[in-house]
Amino acid sequence: MEILPAALLNGSFHVRRAEPDDVAPIVALLQADAPGSRETPPDGQGLEPYQRAFDAIAADPANFLAAVEDATGQLAGTLQLTLIPCLAVGGATRLQIEAVHVRADLRSNGLGTAMMDWAAAEGRRNGAELVQLTSNAKRDSAHRFYQRLGFEASHIGFKRYYPPLP
Repeated sequence: MEILPAALLNGSFHVRRAEPDDVAPIVALLQADAPGSRETPPDGQGLEPYQRAFDAIAADPANFLAAVEDATGQLAGTLQLTLIPCLAVGGATRLQIEAVHVRADLRSNGLGTAMMDWAAAEGRRNGAELVQLTSNAKRDSAHRFYQRLGFEASHIGFKRYYPPLP
């Protein structure tokens, strides 16, 4: 996926590809917002599982992990974009947007909307014909946000965790 760095909200924020040094701040942002216990790795693992996931994301040309910075260079938000070619929907390529998080002190200022608008435009620029996302069932305010942006709750999602490996 070819994504170019971008300025959001009149240059107050910048989107760029996440780098290895962004893993810890992104994980902290995700954990601060986590409605469930699965956001935290088992004791003693630290950032290793996240670093492995980051390496896989960074190596996959269909994925883009965004680091959104404020004017001081601090992490302000993040999201992950994945292009998924599908046989369903007439063979359309889908843009999957995941792990959308904005730092708590920056919410309700338009940053989330700007991030989502940017993501949708980048997906379209990369050939996506459909934008989709999932959101934890416990994140009611996020659901209202996505609905304001025109997303419809069209499907019911399911997941099943594997038991931990020995």
